[in-house]
Amino acid sequence: MTDIRSSSESRGFDHDVLVIGSGFGGSVSALRLAEKGYDVHVYESGRRFEDHEFAKTSWNLRKYLWAPRLKCFGVQRYHQLPGVMILAGAGVGGGSLNYANTLYKPPPEFFADQQWGDITDWDAELSPHYEVAKRMLGVVEENPCQGPVEQLMKDTANDLGVGSTFRKTPVGVFFGESGKQVADPYFGGEGPERTGCTECGNCMVGCRVGAKNTLMKNYLALAERRGVTIEPLRTVVEIEPVTGGGFRVTSERTGAWVAKDRRSVTAEQVVVAAGTWGTQNLLHRMKVTGRLPHLSDKLGELTRTNSEELGGAAAVKVPDSVDLTHGVAITTSFHIDENTHIENVRYGKGSNLMGLMSTFLVNGDKKVPGRTAEMLGQLLRNPVRAARVLGPKWSERTIIALVMQSIDNSITVKPRRRFGRVGLTTAPGYGEPNPRWIPQGHKAIRAITERLKKVGDVDAIAGVCWPEFFGMPMTAHFLGGVAISADEEHGVIDPYHRVWNYPGLHVVDGAAVSANLGVNPSLTITAQAERAIAMWPAKGESDARPEQGSPYRRTAAPAARVPGVDLGMPKVPAAG
Repeated sequence: MTDIRSSSESRGFDHDVLVIGSGFGGSVSALRLAEKGYDVHVYESGRRFEDHEFAKTSWNLRKYLWAPRLKCFGVQRYHQLPGVMILAGAGVGGGSLNYANTLYKPPPEFFADQQWGDITDWDAELSPHYEVAKRMLGVVEENPCQGPVEQLMKDTANDLGVGSTFRKTPVGVFFGESGKQVADPYFGGEGPERTGCTECGNCMVGCRVGAKNTLMKNYLALAERRGVTIEPLRTVVEIEPVTGGGFRVTSERTGAWVAKDRRSVTAEQVVVAAGTWGTQNLLHRMKVTGRLPHLSDKLGELTRTNSEELGGAAAVKVPDSVDLTHGVAITTSFHIDENTHIENVRYGKGSNLMGLMSTFLVNGDKKVPGRTAEMLGQLLRNPVRAARVLGPKWSERTIIALVMQSIDNSITVKPRRRFGRVGLTTAPGYGEPNPRWIPQGHKAIRAITERLKKVGDVDAIAGVCWPEFFGMPMTAHFLGGVAISADEEHGVIDPYHRVWNYPGLHVVDGAAVSANLGVNPSLTITAQAERAIAMWPAKGESDARPEQGSPYRRTAAPAARVPGVDLGMPKVPAAG
């Protein structure tokens, strides 16, 4: 058995547990381990935000974009790999700061995926933890937002013959009374005050109202009350085992060119939860540089993009009476087929930066010269119209379509040395090729566009993001690469989230999602983290998890406490 019975102080460690990252996996780990009596310290590469410190619109680049070397410490990361562009979150609270609040449980196919489905009944094991995650994140099963976009999406689903699949999205938002601040409505007074949602649409820029159930409103707020320390603007650059047990973790000041303030601390256990991009970067670098040489060779395999693409419909002008920005970021969805899930997405007034990435929708079945000719044809047929559609007030005229699939495809992420540094590159992965465009997604985008034309009899065009035009789809849900497996020959972590060959090292974030979900992943990351930490012993107690290499044994993983749960969830107006 792995023994976590001795105290960190008696063995000379600075902390019992060091958590790298404060997103969904890291926040769950911090709170639940503190509840079990451990001394927990969290490193976060991003900055800390109070509600009023978020950007008012996406044009405030220093508060919105993540480019720390340029002193931009915002919430929105952009990363690029060959064949895919990645959107991710930054800051204390990780992706919860700029995600779209949408919290679905995935379909049965996810739990039965061949990568991990034969280990245990994952649906049965995880279901109690999904329920805890829903309560902790304040999930409203059907959001109450209703307006022209929601009606348009319902009509589009009917037009496509899939009206029965249309539904309002489950979201983690406190609706309450618009703009009114109230005492903690979720956790019996243990949590922070909250303010009712104003439906401004700027969820993905950072909620300045205080209505969005970010991790700073639940897991992290509760963790800090239990003594967890969070150190922002620290980027972990090294993890290495310490002779006799435990790990030395080295960090630097985020974004520093000089005076990096490099320092190291030790911990008996380390939880890596830096988000899929950050976790893979760190682990690949540690393997290549020899600090963690025994990491499985499967590291980077089965990396998923959730089989996504981003497109949308943009009107030349909408009537003054039609407000496409009113509501939370994602309010409805439907399935155009059994594998393809479509959601509407919005930004609030003034948040038009993403519009710079928009262009005409062109099918990906042609090579770039053919796509270029088709795009130029659309532009030249009516250049004034095109300029108006792609011009100012983009967020007020556009319905973004997020397309996700549960198809079994993947890429393999590999390390690459360049200019003396270890970076990442990609290669084709297991299963079907990762899609460079999704025909069913284009079909839905065109149908949404036709419906938008009927809203006030407006002119509209179908669009997509520039990266997809060049065969590089965008994903807001970069997952996997540190797959759960029955042995180290088939994955990187065991079913208890311990890294093979390093049982004191744990991966508890999106990198541990071992199959495409076809839905937004945040609830699943949270539920997997709840289960993983539930199996840890309380400090000072014996560890019931079997030694690595032993056959899998289902271990007691009782659902964690939800503070104030007996008070019930907040009352929310019925959906219209």
